[in-house]
Amino acid sequence: MRPVRLNAATASLFIVGSSCFVLGSVPAYSDAVGALATAVTYFIGSIFFTSASFLQLLQAQTPAMTDVDEERQNTPEPVVIWRRLPHDRSWLAAVSQFPGTLFFNSSTLAALLQNLSADQQDRHVWRPDFLGSTLFLVSSAFGILAVGSFWSWRPRSLPWNIAWLNMLGSIFFMASALASYVLPGSGDVLDDRLAVAGTLLGALCFLVGAALMFPAWRRAVRQRPAVRPAGPLPEPRDRP
Repeated sequence: MRPVRLNAATASLFIVGSSCFVLGSVPAYSDAVGALATAVTYFIGSIFFTSASFLQLLQAQTPAMTDVDEERQNTPEPVVIWRRLPHDRSWLAAVSQFPGTLFFNSSTLAALLQNLSADQQDRHVWRPDFLGSTLFLVSSAFGILAVGSFWSWRPRSLPWNIAWLNMLGSIFFMASALASYVLPGSGDVLDDRLAVAGTLLGALCFLVGAALMFPAWRRAVRQRPAVRPAGPLPEPRDRP
């Protein structure tokens, strides 16, 4: 696969998935289409998240997909389906994010079911949502460490901005997950407004971060020096 296309596909899938979560969190949309259609919107968004996360994992564990210049970004390379890189923080970010998206698949799918008791909602909807949000926080922490440290300040660096946007998005998603807990006694959500606002703000952060993946890629390949072919250079020809 061409490295530039893999990056574009990953970013595009994240954009679509984030947009679905943004749309589902807009009260006007929910009021217009109803609770079931809103839940379907979230579930569709989670599928795009998972697809993007899987491609990002492939990208992280295939050096030929990232260590390219402007010319080699269009050269097809084999993709490594599975490789453990426990000392690579980018890989750690990707490998912890992917199961988090699977938890969101489970949570949003269970939310489609009707007439769940408070205990069932907490077990099948809230619990995987909380676990997925936790893994997103872990992934975002590794993402920040991959581009520097928690104390670095690099606002002109696109990877740095993407990493911190993902961290903010993960924090908002965790706030939403905590606020979505269903109280066993009353069956009410702990804080419905915070749950919706956290999802909306978190998805917006992920959306902007995904959009920045395009200019970040272009800047990275421009700044990377071209790799000269191996072997002796050809003899210069005399000018006519």
